[in-house]
Amino acid sequence: MSKLRKSEISTSVIKRLPRYYRFIGELVRQGVVRSSSGELAERMSLTASQIRQDLNCFGGFGQQGYGYNLVELREEIGKILGIDKGYKAVLFGAGNLGKAIASHMNFREYGCSLVGIFDSDLRKENERVANLNVMPISKIEEFFNREQPQIAILCIPKAAAQELADKLISMGIKAFWNFSHYDLKVSHKDIIVENVHLGDSLMTLSYGLTSYYEENDEGKSESCE
Repeated sequence: MSKLRKSEISTSVIKRLPRYYRFIGELVRQGVVRSSSGELAERMSLTASQIRQDLNCFGGFGQQGYGYNLVELREEIGKILGIDKGYKAVLFGAGNLGKAIASHMNFREYGCSLVGIFDSDLRKENERVANLNVMPISKIEEFFNREQPQIAILCIPKAAAQELADKLISMGIKAFWNFSHYDLKVSHKDIIVENVHLGDSLMTLSYGLTSYYEENDEGKSESCE
């Protein structure tokens, strides 16, 4: 099957690719060499047809009766995701969240390198985070001219996000990983934004828990004790 153009591939398929990459990586580390779509589906709580359809969007990688070579499949999915590109990322906001992301995120495993950290608080200048010195915003232009990063990670207050984003776009940033709780209204069609709302995720979890209790309490009589 021929590949679809990337513009023809649905967002839902794209969002499943990182899960395939992560899960197949775990199997490879366990020593699993080959797997069928049915075996992958059982492990991942998906359907075999879903996995085949998703991978067929990019040309398909398995052979009937042979299954998938997991090392090769993970490598191909990594290429689709751009993990082999080594994009440069810069983080803005060296508060608790920014420090946690910088210190505990294995950027290289996901195809990026964290090359700089900035904060507007001058008291944090030269503070060491993830083997990088925190820099003041005043040094941003010099740094960007030298490093030419493509990704900006925003761990800054909501009120500052749009102004900074506009500035960064003018300096060449092409993608944002945005933790600022501000949904960036980027008018530039070639800019990619991934808004991360931790509160939304927690509320989704709360909904699932509420639904679970409602369904399991339904029909039960209340205790008189």
